[in-house]
Amino acid sequence: MFKYILTFSKTGTICYTSHLDMMKMFKRVFKRAGIKQSYSQGFNPHPKMGFAQPLSLGYWGINEMMEFETDVEYEADYLEKTLKPLMPEGISIINCEAAETGGKTLAAKTEAAEYIIAVPLHEPMKADKDQIKEAYLGQDKIITYKKQKKKKELAEVDIKPMIRDMSFVVEDETLFVTAFLDSGSNSNLSPELVITTLLETLKLDTNRSEIQVMRRKIFFTGQ
Repeated sequence: MFKYILTFSKTGTICYTSHLDMMKMFKRVFKRAGIKQSYSQGFNPHPKMGFAQPLSLGYWGINEMMEFETDVEYEADYLEKTLKPLMPEGISIINCEAAETGGKTLAAKTEAAEYIIAVPLHEPMKADKDQIKEAYLGQDKIITYKKQKKKKELAEVDIKPMIRDMSFVVEDETLFVTAFLDSGSNSNLSPELVITTLLETLKLDTNRSEIQVMRRKIFFTGQ
């Protein structure tokens, strides 16, 4: 078996395509390209492929990553050139590279992600970027409610320890937030919880439907 890592962007209206449908789309594209993917064993075999971290519905991503395995060895450049013209509008292949087989998956190695959050402002902000940062990150705790995996119930949680860094810029009546957050199986903070608490702290009346989120980069263990 041979392993490859594909880097791509997901922008425009296709951002409303679910993670499951994205998996189906890539399977169809690989089949159409004639790429001989490796399959799992068992009663219900499926192609050996997976994303580093699923992208939430409605989010843009400009450096998304997925890995896949094949039964035949291909040149990474060949895969890149073959897949590019087959992608639907909104999905652009950035790069394809060969990877070592075995070891941890991209999902297992994911530990953080950087997001750009654009919050339209209905009124001019009186505070500057440093004052905004102090108002939000200067709190002893940032308390909100998060659904628990096992119990499926909401529980109070302090998300501040899961925020690695944040910066703020006000431009063209929009608050741009760069958020560096825990991401992955060990610790994962959804930007949605950051948005909720940020709006509450800054007392902004912006509706969630007006806010745009883009994941700029995924970080892995050792980076």
